[in-house]
Amino acid sequence: MTNAPTEPGSAPELPDKPRGRRTGLITGIAIGAVAVVAAAAVLISNLTGGTSKADASGRVTVKIGTTDQSSDFWPVLTRRAAEEGIDIKLVNFTDYTQANPALSQKQIDLNLFQHLLFLANHNVANGDNLTPIGSTVVVPLSLYSKKHTAVQEIPEHGRVAIPNDPTNQARALLVLQQAGLLKLKNGGSVLSTPADVDTAASKVTVTPVDASQTVASLPSVDAAVINNNFALDAKLDPSKALYGDDPSKPEAEPYINVFAARSADKNNPTYLKIAKLYHEAAVKKAATDASKGTAVIVDRPQADLEGILASLEKTVRAAH
Repeated sequence: MTNAPTEPGSAPELPDKPRGRRTGLITGIAIGAVAVVAAAAVLISNLTGGTSKADASGRVTVKIGTTDQSSDFWPVLTRRAAEEGIDIKLVNFTDYTQANPALSQKQIDLNLFQHLLFLANHNVANGDNLTPIGSTVVVPLSLYSKKHTAVQEIPEHGRVAIPNDPTNQARALLVLQQAGLLKLKNGGSVLSTPADVDTAASKVTVTPVDASQTVASLPSVDAAVINNNFALDAKLDPSKALYGDDPSKPEAEPYINVFAARSADKNNPTYLKIAKLYHEAAVKKAATDASKGTAVIVDRPQADLEGILASLEKTVRAAH
């Protein structure tokens, strides 16, 4: 989530080589100009922080990693950021496993694709310290089918595809339990796995697949739990989902989606400005519309998000 410096302009035409005693004067002026440019560069660096760079006009380019570059809210946010002197460059990733390593390795500056539980799991598993700098939405995790029109139609021993990454997998299992399709031992948790399914008390079996493949699995299973962005990209109608969890409930707190940054950049004013712009009316409307009305906008203080993340990381460490 790093950004390359802006290309310099063409070199200015050099004056004729000075003669005699004027050389010292002109050299002094040149050294002074270099010093001014260097001081300006330091000032720009202090203002922008991180690895994003400002060009000679003071504009800053920020690379943001995402898995939903096609979402309709991005043009609105990008336009507003541009009005503030920030040029957003989106870097799209095809699955959820790529965007956090890219951020850690300074290939991009921020990412926006994950909820807090996913971030906690990444940090613990990789010894990382990525941190949330702003909240965006909670979206439902929903159950879709091409074979059935209601949960009750799913037959005994039916097969349901679920995402295989740890956090979305656990949430999918909780969704299926809420829908009455399976039962988890001890009620389940945000870290449940298929091994926690009480098979004798469950109506369906689960098949973990890559989250990006849940849509593709629909023809071969009775139903699939599909993340909102992949469902919308596939033109699935959220109103036709057989079931979904409630993003407005307190239990949805681990699933608050966030802008994430490297810990060293958590106070970067440019990055914080982008997170703040997300909550302007036009951007929020575009985000809600892009989710077909399913997203719940969440505006939590950065300190709250850090606290939730720390608690979730503690839970993940305890489980390991």
